[in-house]
This record gives sequence, structure tokens and C-alpha cells, in this order.
Amino acid sequence: MTISHSIREIMQKGSWIRQMFEEGARLKALHGAENVFDFSLGNPILEPPQEVHIELLNLLNNPQSGMHRYMPNAGFPETCEYVAGIMRHETGYPFESEDVVMCVGAGGGLNVVFKALLEPGDEVLTLAPYFVEYGAYARNHGGLLTTASTTSEFQPDLNSIEEKLNEKTKIVLINSPNNPTGAVYSQQTLDALGQLLLAKEKEFGHPVYLVSDDIYRYLVFDGLTNCNAFLSYPNSILVNSHSKDLGLPGERIGYIAVHPEVSERQELREALVLCNRILGFVNAPAMMQKILPLLGNARVDVSVYQKLRDKFLSMLKELGFEAVNPQGAFYVFPKSPDPDDVAFVKKAQQENILLVPGSGFGGPGHFRISLCCDPDTIDNSRPGFERLAEFYGLK
Repeated sequence: MTISHSIREIMQKGSWIRQMFEEGARLKALHGAENVFDFSLGNPILEPPQEVHIELLNLLNNPQSGMHRYMPNAGFPETCEYVAGIMRHETGYPFESEDVVMCVGAGGGLNVVFKALLEPGDEVLTLAPYFVEYGAYARNHGGLLTTASTTSEFQPDLNSIEEKLNEKTKIVLINSPNNPTGAVYSQQTLDALGQLLLAKEKEFGHPVYLVSDDIYRYLVFDGLTNCNAFLSYPNSILVNSHSKDLGLPGERIGYIAVHPEVSERQELREALVLCNRILGFVNAPAMMQKILPLLGNARVDVSVYQKLRDKFLSMLKELGFEAVNPQGAFYVFPKSPDPDDVAFVKKAQQENILLVPGSGFGGPGHFRISLCCDPDTIDNSRPGFERLAEFYGLK
């Protein structure tokens, strides 16, 4: 055996998105890219706002001495203070720059948090469906991913969460807006979760940390406001990335922010900085850190994704597919017309339509559609979806 057993197992469980990528390449070579309708990858389609280009160009034309050298592992102090200022504005809590660690994307940030908090055998409780790599992140640091249920609208089921919480639970991991469902959690729901966790901390005699994966934080539709973990629970940690809201997934720029009232605040701060270094990230990309404080309120145009959602949902519902209305991120998670969602996805491939089975996200009986596409791709895929609807008797 060449590779480790654990990595082989992760590869097998998390292979669906990779398989869709490979199948997409094969089908595009066979039929032409314009005849293959790829809704499998959550790769943002919107270019960064003009402010990003302006500030990068200005930085290149007016380089600062030492801007490419090593820096504090937490990041440039002025960048950490910029993020702390956003947190102060949004919550009213006295965040300090030391409560922020700039990190290499949200994936890197979650690994830093897990490394700092988990002992072997500790549990990370998340809500199913969930981002496929959470299990691997937990296992990277000796943890075990466990799952609680969501409602029919993909909202947190507090009864299920309470049932799954136990003395081994160290972290509760939430993701709103959610990948793969697009569900947005309300502040009232998070308040109730916070009260539950406070009670469980007293029962267990140790902190239970609420970690919020906020990578889609600003991609919210229909005039809604996303929840904020800091407003609901003191032992909370927020991990965010600018992959989605600034269209910069390839630049790997994100941050970890720690609630000012968190248990063992100073020790946790120091642990996060250490883990950022020893995991090999060392620090977040320097040039991206330099321009962040200069971007103001720049964001991609979220209405583009909302319009794509509306267009896709309208088509699906006209054809008889069942889907909960996603209110954020850029995914739709319809019910599979075949109880075997893998079989349905394979059937869709025959129509040159690339989807991802819900089983890959802990949500069997569904399939994920990525809205990272153009409107013409949706229109051109309609005949294939029509034939699928007819085959499964949806019309």
C-alpha cells in the first residue's frame, strides 16, 4: 500500500466532484464544450470588483519596502485591525486586532481552528447536508465529524442537535448561507442554538465552540440578513474568505475572528497564530492583505446569482422537480426524482448535464446544482431536463 488508508478512504468518499470534473472534460472533448451543461463546480463566475484591480495596480506601481517579506504570522497589523473594525461595526463588541488571524482561505482557516482546538477523539458536530471536506478537515487533526439533521427547509433541527451533543463534542460547525443547500439561518435560530450550547457547556464542564464557516456571508438574496454567530454565543469563532464576495478564490485570502468574550481568549489567540505557522500556511498572501483595507464596501454583484437562481428554479418547477428556494450562496439542492440520487446523476450525464449527487454532501435523495454558469447554459440544458422529467414521470 503506497498511500495511507485514511487518505484512500477520504478520496473514495469525496470523489464525486472530482469525478464530475473528469467526466465533464471527457464529454466536452467528445461533444464540444457548448453541448455540455456543467453545473457541478462551485467556481465563482463573477470577476473581482474594479477596486481590486485598481488597488493591485497601484501597489505594483508604488511598491512598499518589505511588502514581500515575512510578516507576523497573524498578518499585517493594519489588515487585522481593518477586519477587527468590521467586526466591531457589525456586532458592537470590542474586537481588537489580536482577535484576528489572516489565513489562507476559509479551508485553511478551518484547519487552523481545528488544529488549535481538537484533541484526538474530539467530535465536530455539523448539520447535514454539509460541505464535503469538513470530515477530512476534522480527521486532519484527530477529530471525528458527526452530523445532526436539518428540517425539510434545510434549517437547523435543534432537537437533533441536542441529541447529538455529548461530552466529546468540542466544536459545533455551521455554514450559512449553506453549501450545498443555499439555506440562510436566522438570528433567532442562532440565538436558540447559543442558549442550547450554554446549557450543554455547564452540563459537560468544558467549552463547546461554535465555529461559523461564513464563506458565503455576503451572498444573500431577497433582502435577507444573514445570521452572526458573535451575536448569539460568546465561545464563537468566525472563519471567512473573500473567495466569493470579491471573486478571489485563487488568491486564498481569508481571516479567523475570535469573540472577545471567548474562553481563554489570550491562549486561543496565540494557539491560532502558532497553528497558522506550523501547518505550513505561515501567513496569508501579502499583497491581498495590503489591498483589503483599501477596498471599502466593494463586492461582486450578488444580484447576478439571484437572477440565475430565479431562472433555474423557474425551469425546474415548470418541469415538475421539487426544490427548496435557496436564499443565499450559489447552489440549488433539488429532490432527486430517483431515490437513488447517484443513479439520477448518471442518467443526467446521458443528457450531457453534469450534477453532483446529494449523497456526497450527506444529503442522499437530492442533487446539487451550481449556479456558477451563464444564462445560456441554463436555457440550452432545458431539453435535457425535459427528457429527464419525462423519463421520471414528473410532467
